[in-house]
Amino acid sequence: MVDLKKIRELPTILANQIAAGEVVERPASVVKELVENAIDADSTEIDVTIENSGLKLIKVVDDGNGIDKSQVQTAFLRHATSKISEQRDLFRVRTLGFRGEALPSISSVADVTMKTSTGSVGTEVTYKGGKLVSQQASESRKGTTVAVSSLFYNTPARLKYLSSPNTELSKISDIVNRLALSHPEVAFSLISNGRELLRTSGRGDLLQVLGSIYGVKTIAKMQPIKGDDLDIKIGGYVSLPELTRSSRNYISLILNGRFIRNFPLTKAVINGYGSKLMIGRFPIAVITINADPALIDVNVHPTKQEVRISDEPKIGSLISTAIQQMLSDKNLIPDATRDFKKPFDATPRQFNVPIADQSRPADQAPLFTAKPQPVSVADQPEVDPIVVRTKEDLKSDQVAKFDSLLEAEPTSVPIFDNSSHSSFSDAASITKSQPKQSELVAESGFPQLEYIGQIHGTYLVAQTAENMYLVDQHAAQERINYEHYRKAIGEVSEDQQKLLVPIVLDYSTADFLLISDHFDLLKKLGIHLEPFGQNSFIVREHPMWFKAGQEEDTIREMIDWILSDHKISVAAFREKTAIMMSCKRAIKANHHLDQRQAQALLQRLPSCENPYNCPHGRPTLVKFSNEDIEKMFKRIQDSHRTDEEIF
Repeated sequence: MVDLKKIRELPTILANQIAAGEVVERPASVVKELVENAIDADSTEIDVTIENSGLKLIKVVDDGNGIDKSQVQTAFLRHATSKISEQRDLFRVRTLGFRGEALPSISSVADVTMKTSTGSVGTEVTYKGGKLVSQQASESRKGTTVAVSSLFYNTPARLKYLSSPNTELSKISDIVNRLALSHPEVAFSLISNGRELLRTSGRGDLLQVLGSIYGVKTIAKMQPIKGDDLDIKIGGYVSLPELTRSSRNYISLILNGRFIRNFPLTKAVINGYGSKLMIGRFPIAVITINADPALIDVNVHPTKQEVRISDEPKIGSLISTAIQQMLSDKNLIPDATRDFKKPFDATPRQFNVPIADQSRPADQAPLFTAKPQPVSVADQPEVDPIVVRTKEDLKSDQVAKFDSLLEAEPTSVPIFDNSSHSSFSDAASITKSQPKQSELVAESGFPQLEYIGQIHGTYLVAQTAENMYLVDQHAAQERINYEHYRKAIGEVSEDQQKLLVPIVLDYSTADFLLISDHFDLLKKLGIHLEPFGQNSFIVREHPMWFKAGQEEDTIREMIDWILSDHKISVAAFREKTAIMMSCKRAIKANHHLDQRQAQALLQRLPSCENPYNCPHGRPTLVKFSNEDIEKMFKRIQDSHRTDEEIF
């Protein structure tokens, strides 16, 4: 039983395990600490080998300065370091490490073997659970090799909080990617279970490192930036506004060779784009900041990723200005013909394409259909010409038949939802197949709207006996589409549309691993990804409910949700997809509708479970009572009262 009133010094191993709780959170933390030590040792080549996502083995090999035989055991003592020696050094830190906690913390929760040499006879030591097991001479290759195995073997509670193997490996890959971006002059390699995930040349070319991580297509849309002040120098690469991601994780801030997390500086990157970025989208950026170490306090957090910067507003202003200047010199109009420049194989191919069921119920039918395809001359029936020479000829059977056909001809053709291939007769029957408006009103309490007209191609004006309504046509059809897609996505069909030209999706290694971990979730929505190359996927088919021409954008957006929320549920995933599809396929503002199209919209809206709001929560319509309108025109006024009446 521990005496709580007695103060005692903790044993060294226990103190190291407590420190490990801050420094060694997961396998990626071990990789970070060991690679940073290798960089501080002036290494030009660093090889990282991983087995079983780092739980079985983490091995870091460098060609740095090595450790002298007499100092090897000292390196495993708490707060033992060669980076600083006195108090003033703490305020001018130029290395990645300086706390002297990494090796003792790691060795307290794992088995660690180190081989090191300064160029003469080497030394090999083995630690298990923080205790020295053996020390002996080893090979004389200059540099250091650290092998960490059986991580967290003596702290099983830590293992319970680790994520899936692919997620842990993704975090390791992300750490190595950031370190490679921070030090392009160092050649990095990352190998997991025999598979190479990353290799850089070490030539000091940041753009080349970006290409190794994100792919050649990405760096084609990256642009350099520059900026400087008296004590600060800004550099790096940022993406054009057309290349974005769904989270800020693709913005890397590198301060004096150290990857940091800093919200104000990240915000400065986004502010540099102004209104050129879509809402909810973020650029890919690698910002290098070189500043006087005296302006920076890195002794804030054990992981050293959070720092204090005395001139933070000035640095943020430099970053924003540098991005603005770059964008002002660029043509920001995307190249619409870039897909036409790709070589195309014109060899005829055959595909077995399932045909969607056209006999779906009216509540699932699209609101608007495309203009019918022209019929070839060979398919047209032979028609006898109608010749009218006298007034009596107008009473002939041929003219009467023509009149009846003309009356049945629709006055206009709906022009929305161009992806639908239903026939015109299907479109014409939509209105007929709807429930009667009186039935809808009785069931939902939604008003029976009589269409009057349209304002600015955006709002529909409607009325009832007592009120006037303005209907937001985009929000209204968003609601209609949302409820349709929510049902369609929940009932995933085996019907798939084959792609003539498959879609290839490129990702970084970290993203590739995360996506691979969510294959089952994507399959539940009919998205079938196949690995294609090192960090790419290929898509050969897609669900029938995808809008034509937006297949790749839709798939990328769905995958972005997984990357931004690793624990997204199937229900939430379907909800987000339904909202996205409803917005993409809704009528936009400034789009003029004819009377028939507007009436069809107003007839479909009451059938929704919630006809009052779009999926984003905006109202679909607003009401003006007769009394409101009369007050606007001063038809209703307060009675004139005298001062005597008031008092």
